[in-house]
Amino acid sequence: MCILHRHFKYIIVRCPTCMESQNLTAVSEFVLTGLSDDPELQPLLFGLFLSMYLVTVLGNLLIILAVSCDSHLHTPMYFFLANLSLADIGFSTTTIPKMLVNIETHSKSITYAGCVTQVSFFFLFGCLDNLLLAVMAYDRFVAICHPLSYPVMMNPCLCGLLVLVSFFSSFLESQIHCLMVSQLTFCTNVEIHHFFCDAPQLFHLACSDTSIDTILMYFIGAVFGGIPLSGILCSYTRIVSSILRVPSTDGKYKAFSTCGSHLSVVCLFYGTSLGVYLSSSISPSPRKGAVASVMYTVVTPMMNPFIYSLRNRDIKRALWGIIRKTV
Repeated sequence: MCILHRHFKYIIVRCPTCMESQNLTAVSEFVLTGLSDDPELQPLLFGLFLSMYLVTVLGNLLIILAVSCDSHLHTPMYFFLANLSLADIGFSTTTIPKMLVNIETHSKSITYAGCVTQVSFFFLFGCLDNLLLAVMAYDRFVAICHPLSYPVMMNPCLCGLLVLVSFFSSFLESQIHCLMVSQLTFCTNVEIHHFFCDAPQLFHLACSDTSIDTILMYFIGAVFGGIPLSGILCSYTRIVSSILRVPSTDGKYKAFSTCGSHLSVVCLFYGTSLGVYLSSSISPSPRKGAVASVMYTVVTPMMNPFIYSLRNRDIKRALWGIIRKTV
């Protein structure tokens, strides 16, 4: 473990692996290496990610607008969908704008405060996405397995409470990660091989011992990620079991179609997240891990509105109604 002595803006670091003490200025900023160092690729990356970000924001705003304006969509399922779209906008806004600014200004720096803030909001909206998907799975379970009790069980008070609990749980997780990151001490290497500040990357750069932080991070991930995923799997196990008992083929299709969009989003979210985890385990290259992270940080929030608008007649009808009124 490093022994630290702070004197104003200087840090004296003594490490067992170091032959002598080092006087280091306190870390004021980090360097985000991004997705590529090739100058010729920077304009292409800027245009690509700007387009994807605008599509993400516009698509999710249209979902929120459709749910707000169409009284037929004032149901628990679409209420949760609107909140999911809001979380997706926040999730993308946490990472992409800073990357676009760095590309445009030919800079790779991010301030220490900006890095910690980015970590906090990244886990806030990422966990909120995860919990809202679990809440939506429960909503589909009640709708298919207990259709007669659905209006009573999924009343407005319960729906609002579920969203609030999801938000405050996500806020708690984000603050735990923020606290862990803010307690780290960094040495000379301040290069983050990513396009945003990621907690595991910061643990890797820390000069102090991070073994306890790493264990805590995995424990928090198991709690805030494993429990919602278990709830989703349990809900869909009951849903599939209930659908299989429906005698007619049309009845089975109608019942399954009500949760088809949500199931597609769940597969996309967890599939890309698992893909990033496996790719980082197989390939130790940080740059390849950063490229793989684009799938769940950028592509997934962008695809969610398309999945719900293309597979859902109610959303399409509401969007066409808004377009006709506007024109």
